[in-house]
Amino acid sequence: MRNGPSPTARALRTLEILQARPGATADQLASLLGVTERAARRYVEILREAGIPVESVRGPYGGYRLGHGTRLPPVVFTQEQALGLVMAVLDGQPAAIDADDLIGSALAKVIRALPDSVGRQAAALRAYASATPDRHAARADPATTSALVAAVADRRRVVVTYRGESGEEWDAEVDPWAVVVRYGRWYLLCHSHRSDAVRTYRIDRVRAVRQLSHGFAPPEDLDPVAALEENLGAGWKYPTRVVFHAPQQEVAPWIRPSMGRLEPDGDDRCVLVGSTRNPAMYAQEWLAAVPFDFSVEEGPELRAAVATVAARFRAALSPSSPEARPGG
Repeated sequence: MRNGPSPTARALRTLEILQARPGATADQLASLLGVTERAARRYVEILREAGIPVESVRGPYGGYRLGHGTRLPPVVFTQEQALGLVMAVLDGQPAAIDADDLIGSALAKVIRALPDSVGRQAAALRAYASATPDRHAARADPATTSALVAAVADRRRVVVTYRGESGEEWDAEVDPWAVVVRYGRWYLLCHSHRSDAVRTYRIDRVRAVRQLSHGFAPPEDLDPVAALEENLGAGWKYPTRVVFHAPQQEVAPWIRPSMGRLEPDGDDRCVLVGSTRNPAMYAQEWLAAVPFDFSVEEGPELRAAVATVAARFRAALSPSSPEARPGG
């Protein structure tokens, strides 16, 4: 059975509430903490016992306020918050286990700033955990990412210098709509004035950012994640069209948005229309994982990739294959 937050954790949450909502009443504190008014008053007393001046103000506009000139530590974490932070960093950046890593050195500073009782647990987690890097992840430069986030917030057009897979570099003038993190990679979702179309750029491939004076207004109904997913599945070199011999509602949970657009085709069939730059990956990593019969109608590159995967599986069951021989 999981225990609830400790009194110390509740007191720290009370402190956060009073910082954000000066004048909160005992009733409001109780509601936000999920406890009784009596318990809420007890957490206020815990703060006072710790030397934090919490003033009580009576009257219709009364409540609890932090005393004038209250000096608080810059970072206050509960043990659960601290451990959750360390776990999130290691999950997203496995190299942070190493103190010489950029993120690792920053994480070490955060851990050193924690109270001893909390810091020991966080330091132990970092020291004894092991993490496997995601082979698909790519680290974006913090300064570049910060410049793009600032342009998104200011709604200012930018010129980005981008390096493609082949190593070729070019400049693109874009309206930066959003920065999106997807499966360990950071993307810029934007409108490109060069192509007059929505584009997604991997931020780890952005070599320079220059903000312009031109402003812009992003689409009012913009859903950055959905728009990114849809864009990743469109406009690639090789067109794809796959018919699944099953209803759309059954197939849909298995289809990544980046695979294309799934449409119904009668009661017991559906069609996936998209494009890809890597037919082999599309066939062996994406299509092979869908547990329904399908037919590839387009294009020839994807048909060839599916044939290659099928031949490999047939060979795996052949008596002449090394895997099928005794002791193989």
